[in-house]
Amino acid sequence: MSYALSKKRKFIKDGVFFAEINEFLRRMLAEDGYAGVEIKPRPECTQIVIKCTKTPEVVKRIPYIQKLLQLRHNFDKDEAIKVFAEKVQPRGLSARAQAQSICYKLKGGLAVRRACYGGLKFIMDNGNAKGVQIIISGKLRGARAKAMKFKEGYMITSGEATKKYIVEAVEHVLLRQGTIGVRVTIMLPHDPEGRAGVKEPLPDVVIVNNPKTYDDDDDDFMPNGDRDMGYADQTYNSGPPQQQQQPAYDNNNYGAVAQQQQYQSNPTPGGYGAPQQQQQYPPQQQQQQQYQPTPGGYGDSTTAV
Repeated sequence: MSYALSKKRKFIKDGVFFAEINEFLRRMLAEDGYAGVEIKPRPECTQIVIKCTKTPEVVKRIPYIQKLLQLRHNFDKDEAIKVFAEKVQPRGLSARAQAQSICYKLKGGLAVRRACYGGLKFIMDNGNAKGVQIIISGKLRGARAKAMKFKEGYMITSGEATKKYIVEAVEHVLLRQGTIGVRVTIMLPHDPEGRAGVKEPLPDVVIVNNPKTYDDDDDDFMPNGDRDMGYADQTYNSGPPQQQQQPAYDNNNYGAVAQQQQYQSNPTPGGYGAPQQQQQYPPQQQQQQQYQPTPGGYGDSTTAV
């Protein structure tokens, strides 16, 4: 008896299917740089894409993984499920791959500080990340559990941008003294093409554009403010360039040069109320006034010369 599956049950079924495959691959491919899985349901088959850093090692184990998934989830045919391997690019920006790498180093007996600083440097140098934070908690040295935090770069922790710029992964490593948790948080860089980072810029980035440049040689150009205030003649039509000024004083004449320059540049204007200069004549040009006889007629008088 077949019945239609409701939307709620379908979402729950797809989520459980993804969680089981992700946990299975994480345990099996921990040493091969497992970085996540992507499930693509198709009408003819279900495609499972494994993201990892060591692709050749994963490709060799694909037939074994495909057969196990077919038996576990009851697929009828071998062609009903297909497994592919995809290399993570870039490797330094994958939080899960770096967390798996730190866990693999801790299993090998490497010191905690050395393993964390090595992963920190690899993420910042090869991945060109904006910031990274690694937190390791558990019984690291003594019998008392503690947490160690390693940070570098710039990191945002709130806002809408955290959904796109922050990638985080949590892994656990089982050691003899107990379980140690590794949390890796990476802030992705900005990439306009969207290949090695996030395409959208951060909301707090302010871009200051260059001001518009005007041609000063154009005489017709005049801003409205200068035209209204009458500054056009002073600002844009300043006239011929001024001549080079002479020194205002001389060591020998003590200000005579400055006084002479002031008289030459500022002559006394003429007009109403202006002081008039007295005109002097040489002595040889002064003539005595002579009286001449008035021609005769009614009321004429004779004047002696």
